[in-house]
Amino acid sequence: MTGFTLALSDTADSALQAVISDGLSSYNGEMGGARDRKPLTIAIKGEDGAPIGGLLGRTSMGLLFIDLFYLPKELRRSGLGSHILKMAEDEARARGCSAGVLYTVSFQAPDFYKRHGWTVMGEVAPSTGAARVFLTKVLDQSAAAA
Repeated sequence: MTGFTLALSDTADSALQAVISDGLSSYNGEMGGARDRKPLTIAIKGEDGAPIGGLLGRTSMGLLFIDLFYLPKELRRSGLGSHILKMAEDEARARGCSAGVLYTVSFQAPDFYKRHGWTVMGEVAPSTGAARVFLTKVLDQSAAAA
């Protein structure tokens, strides 16, 4: 195969991200019949309106993906994280998602997610450093009963 070059980098510009995201969405639509990939974001804004934390994720092909979730230290253990997680799950259900997936780091929040009905489906532990904990949750109870 010719007519291209490869470039390894530690950054991804917006054009590259768009090509990959749009190309994958198109392929998924052709092969899986679903063209429903949609970002899901919940922003926490300070008094000045600037973002200070929140949740970044997406829904696609019937699944909720939680990619990043950050609360500033002063907002932790206030119930806000639970509220944001519920907001994301409710929005995913409204979009027709029957399950969710996420990963967290062993020192971050696996117990938080477990308290909210998420179950561990696996862990990956590197030779050094913290383990990544992969979790899932059934969002549509009728799908769980089937």
